[in-house]
This record gives sequence, structure tokens and C-alpha cells, in this order.
Amino acid sequence: MENLRQRITTNPRQCGGQPCIRGMRIRVTDVLNLLAAGLTAEQVLAEMPDLEMLDIQAALQCAV
Repeated sequence: MENLRQRITTNPRQCGGQPCIRGMRIRVTDVLNLLAAGLTAEQVLAEMPDLEMLDIQAALQCAV
């Protein structure tokens, strides 16, 4: 199984150095906030079509 942590990237010149998903400008906190607001993983994927289910799992793993 792929190491989910490898899906999380940090670049000081992107999004203020906050952790992002696979080098995109989608912050881990953006994903977590949507889930915390009550959206399902499928709804998050619909809102952010560049994401994959493994990206959501990686974001959740970062929250632990």
C-alpha cells in the first residue's frame, strides 16, 4: 500500500508553507474543514475534482 504521507507536500513558497495535497494548492486544512463541516468524502471529491480518495485518507492521517 502506498505511503499516504507521501501525498502531503510542504513548500515554503506555496500556501504559506502549509501542508498541501500532492503539490497542489489544496491545503490539508481545506480538506479537513470540509469534512468537519459534515461533508462526506464523496462530496469533498465532488467539490475538489483534482483530489483522490487516497488524498482524503492522507489528510485524515495528518490530523491524528
